Amino acid sequence: MKIHNFGAGPCILPQEVFQKAAAAVLDLNQSGLSILEISHRSVAFDEIIDNAQNLAKELLDIPKGYKVLFLQGGASLQFSMVPMNFLPQDGKAAYLDTGVWSSKAIKEASLFGEVLTVASSKDKNYSYIPKDFNLPQEASYFHITTNNTIYGSEIFEDYDVAIPLIADMSSDIFSRKIDVSKYDLIYAGAQKNVGPAGVTIVIVKEAFLEKKARLVPTMLDYQVHAKNDSLFNTPPVFPIYVSMLNLEWLKSQGGVEKIEYQNLQKAELLYQEIERNSLFKGNVETASRSRMNVTFSAIDEDIEKRFLSVCKEKGIHGIKGHRLSGGFRASLYNALPLSSVEYLVETMKDFESSKS
Repeated sequence: MKIHNFGAGPCILPQEVFQKAAAAVLDLNQSGLSILEISHRSVAFDEIIDNAQNLAKELLDIPKGYKVLFLQGGASLQFSMVPMNFLPQDGKAAYLDTGVWSSKAIKEASLFGEVLTVASSKDKNYSYIPKDFNLPQEASYFHITTNNTIYGSEIFEDYDVAIPLIADMSSDIFSRKIDVSKYDLIYAGAQKNVGPAGVTIVIVKEAFLEKKARLVPTMLDYQVHAKNDSLFNTPPVFPIYVSMLNLEWLKSQGGVEKIEYQNLQKAELLYQEIERNSLFKGNVETASRSRMNVTFSAIDEDIEKRFLSVCKEKGIHGIKGHRLSGGFRASLYNALPLSSVEYLVETMKDFESSKS
């Protein structure tokens, strides 16, 4: 039975990426060595990480003056690294609270300085993106989480602000066009839309690196990693390699502009069915609905249990909502084909017909 993977992460990847990665585990480019055993100081890995960096720059149209880093610790470590590097002890940082991950980032930042939550959607269970807020101009930076994997909201605007802008793009990076020049630092755990768990992508403006606020431990210093081209210590070789393969695949598909069009098609198809189907309802306000993580609920608990059972029988994987939000969550990452969304929609229609 074909499995349709709607899991929120680690993400679905193209089959050809799996095949190339599996072959490299046995023999990397006919070298006689596995990707798992090559030196991170080797010419072979230099080519891999250089290619991954160049692909990221090309696909996101990253302007000159930015570094692309491959770090470890996931986005969760970035919650601490950002304020540790850029929030002075007597300074302030502005944060937009739009979900669990932004809340965690706020909690970590408060250990290093004063955090100003400029707006929050917690009052309505994170079902919308706040629009009206004022930024304190004395803040060292403004932090946002562009896509909220748990509750299913997304920021599509590249904010034009007068203070440095920092974004956690873990679950929507490379899914749509962005204006990187508006951001001073972007970070993303690769396991949501790029590659396997174990590597974190950081895109940082070189001029912003000079604003380091304090002395920090070496491994948590962005300047150290930038000066060493992500090779200060042994990097996560295999996750970087798989991410490179996935970026090659994305380029072969026509790049970010083409994949954004496909992602929009997938999201519109599913949201239309949620609105039409009498057994389901959406969880997020229309203007804030995520293209990557579509969250919805059944009209009652019995319907929810029955539909989850049907999905299991039909090979629809990862559709159960996060434990904090309940209901359902369909993650429509880049590699998920439109045919899988069509299959889910047909399953929803058949389920409704069986109840009538």
